[in-house]
Formats: sequence, structure tokens, C-alpha cells
Amino acid sequence: MGEKLWMDFLAFDLEQLPYVIVVLLIAFTVHEFAHAYVAYKFGDLTAKNEGRVTLNPVSHLDPVGTIFILLFGFGWARPVPVNRFYFKNPRLAGILVSFAGPFSNLVVASIGYFVWYGLLAAGVEISPLIVPFFEMLIWLNLVLFVFNLLPFPPLDGYRIIEDLVSADMRAKLTQFEQYGMLVFLIIVLTPLSHYTIDPLFQTVLPFISGTLSQFFSGIFF
Repeated sequence: MGEKLWMDFLAFDLEQLPYVIVVLLIAFTVHEFAHAYVAYKFGDLTAKNEGRVTLNPVSHLDPVGTIFILLFGFGWARPVPVNRFYFKNPRLAGILVSFAGPFSNLVVASIGYFVWYGLLAAGVEISPLIVPFFEMLIWLNLVLFVFNLLPFPPLDGYRIIEDLVSADMRAKLTQFEQYGMLVFLIIVLTPLSHYTIDPLFQTVLPFISGTLSQFFSGIFF
């Protein structure tokens, strides 16, 4: 009975879990590393001093956030600390640091497509156990790419908007940030997602995935 209840609440099928866990380790780690590395290159040593400029998953994973994504399909990693004081050009650096995380997930998905089509073109016999890994690697990283660019706090898309608008507008956004987070949670975690987030993902994700697939298949075939 306990096992059945656990299975009912899992966001992924049990046979998918090993692939999900491995891919999440990769996706979250690369995402947070990208934030930390770009901030470091722009002169902010905060993340580096906390050991975040690393590809060690232990430094980036949040236990509760990881459990949430396994149970509900929605979770988070440990945010990278950024101190804008060290940036010579805070706006430009802020935008690039924020964008680095989602972009890194797009890069990982692209690498997944590249390796997959490269193996097929080389005539390598691929084990059926490997196929779900590549599918999950590409899909989850594309989800993280799109999801993190949504313009809601505390996502990267919101941080990018903060650096694009004027200082006065940024101050106003800060005042309403807590309400923005509440709206975001309602949109994502309630049935409203069927009319907001879901249609977005159902259109944007297939487009990006199809474009990447066509591009890399064109390289090898």
C-alpha cells in the first residue's frame, strides 16, 4: 500500500527515475556552475569563495528542491550567490550571469542531440537502455532552459528583466517581487497551469526540440 501511494505521487514513472536522477545531477550542476563561472569571470569572487565554481553536484543540489522535482515535477537547486558590487558594468554582467544558467541547459541539450546523431551516423549499436537517457537529457534540459527564462521571480528571466529596465522600474519591481513569487507559484502548482504554463511548453518546447533535431540531423545525414 505504501509503495502504491509513493508511485501515485511520483512525477515520473519508477522506470524513469534512474535517468531522471542522473540527468538532474547534470542539468542542475551545469546550470549553477554556469552562473558561478560567469560571475567569477566578471570579477565577483563570492561564488568561487563558497566553492560554487565547480562541476561537483554536491555543491549545487538542494535536497528539498530535488525531492520536489521528483515528486511534483517542479524543484530547484541551490541559488548561486552574486554580489553586483564587484561588476564594472552591473547591468551587462547581471544579464549575462542570469542568462548563463538557462543557456547552459540549451548547450547540454544540443550536445545530447550532437552525440545521439553522431552515434547513429557512425553506425554504433545503441543499447535500449541508453535511448531513454538521451531522451531525458534533451527533454529535461530544454524544459529548464524555457522554464528559467519565464519572467517571474525568482527565475533567471525575471532577473534579466530587472537589469533591462530603468533603475526606477527596478525599484518598483522589487516592491512587488513577493507578490510575483506568489502569482508564479499559483500558476505553476494549481490547475491554472493547464491554461498558462502548459500551452507555452506545448508550443515552445516542440519548436526548439524540432529545430535542434533538424539542425543536427542535417549535419550528420
